[in-house]
Amino acid sequence: MKNKLTLIFSVVILLLLVALIAGDLFLKKPNLQKNIYEYDLKELRKVDPTLITYRESLNFAINSESVYGVAVDTADQIYVSGNDKLWIFDSQGKLQSSMKVRGDAHALCVSESGNILLGVGNRIDVRRPDGSLNNSFQIKGVRAYISSLAEKNGRVYIADAGQKIVHQYTIEGEKINLIGAKNLEKGIRGFVIPSPYFDLLLGRQGELWVVNPGRHAFEAYNNDGDLISTWERTSMQLDGFGGCCNPSHIAMLSDGSFVTSEKGLERIKIHLPSGDFKSVVAAPNQFDEGTKGLDLAVDSQDRIIVLDPSRKMVRVFELKE
Repeated sequence: MKNKLTLIFSVVILLLLVALIAGDLFLKKPNLQKNIYEYDLKELRKVDPTLITYRESLNFAINSESVYGVAVDTADQIYVSGNDKLWIFDSQGKLQSSMKVRGDAHALCVSESGNILLGVGNRIDVRRPDGSLNNSFQIKGVRAYISSLAEKNGRVYIADAGQKIVHQYTIEGEKINLIGAKNLEKGIRGFVIPSPYFDLLLGRQGELWVVNPGRHAFEAYNNDGDLISTWERTSMQLDGFGGCCNPSHIAMLSDGSFVTSEKGLERIKIHLPSGDFKSVVAAPNQFDEGTKGLDLAVDSQDRIIVLDPSRKMVRVFELKE
């Protein structure tokens, strides 16, 4: 009987000790170790003012719930797509005209011939310079999502963020080729696109430049889809691009330098044709934190046209004197 009472007493004491320890752990704040791999975005948002070589010279608001794309034509008119609508402004931001379009055009380009191309979901609408609809065609595939467009000499290049590929079509809607499909024998690694930001442009020699955002890389292709040049910069610092998928948008200056915008760190920069960092156009503190979709265009004066979807504005940056 004595041994039994001793055993019961010991068990009770043990349970009390366990309860006390558990309660202490529950009340105690956990000692969370800082993730040494987590970037200090607050510090990265700071930019040395001497590296900022542009100033904001003009801005104007767009009367729309949302804005998506910006482009310029050979006369430096500025085109903006928004909710079911397209606006055309002169180079100083004075509204010239507007028109209703068939859906929200997240992709927009104006070619040298004056054709206006709008990408709505998986559909491309081709409009004449006067805005009238010329023709329309669709990209096949349930996941097709048009994120960027370029056109020259009747050839249309279509960035499809959903199917992670670039389509080449005639302006009449006939399919020509696929560009960027994985082919290791030809040195093509394939596009890594974790989000719906997938941009392209035509270079000075007619080459096609495509952002491979998941690899922080730029890839140039000829009309046959052969990879002819590439550069890559992975860094959270100003000399490169970080996060899951950057840059989100690109444009090109007359000297072949690239203008780039990013999400996560809302900054606009210039990289030389080689890919090396040159300077900053706009620092993160010039945008609302969390802004995404800073679409870009460059006019004949090398002014950098920025569409700010958070403020629903067009913002124009010029080189400082």
